[in-house]
Amino acid sequence: MGARREVLSAVAERYRSAGRVEKGRVLDALCRTTGWHRKHAVRALRRCVADKAVETRAPRERKRRYGLTIKDALTALWEASDRVCGKRLVVRIPTLVPALEQHGRLHLGGGEQAQLLAVSAATIDRMLSDVKVAAAGWPSAAGRVLLRDPP
Repeated sequence: MGARREVLSAVAERYRSAGRVEKGRVLDALCRTTGWHRKHAVRALRRCVADKAVETRAPRERKRRYGLTIKDALTALWEASDRVCGKRLVVRIPTLVPALEQHGRLHLGGGEQAQLLAVSAATIDRMLSDVKVAAAGWPSAAGRVLLRDPP
C-alpha cells in the first residue's frame, strides 16, 4: 500500500500540470502500475492534488466593513423600532437616527452615520443575529431550532 502512495505522489504533480491528452496517458500508466481501476485512479489523483493545493494556499482574511460602533448603533435602532426585521429597519434608519441623537441615545460621527445609512437589510440581520437570540432568551441558536413547534 505504501508503494502505491509513493507512485501516486510522484505522478500527481505531472497529472496536475498536464493537458487533457497527457492526463489520459498518466492515468493509463498509473492504472497499469498500481492495478487500480481508472475511476479510482482519477479520484486518488484529484484527492492528492487537492491536498497539495490546500496546503500551499494562505488563508485570506477579510477586512470588516462595519465595526462595533455600527453594531451598537444598530442594536439601539432595533430596540427603538420595537425589534423589527432588517428589511423594515432599513427604511426607518433615516428617521430614527436624528431622533435618537436628539434624545442623547446615539452619538455618531459623520462617517459612521454614512455607514449606518448604507448598511443593507441582510447585513443588519447578520449583525444582529446574536443580539436577537440573546433578547429572545435562548441559550444558543441550536436550542432555538430544537424548541420550535413542528410545521
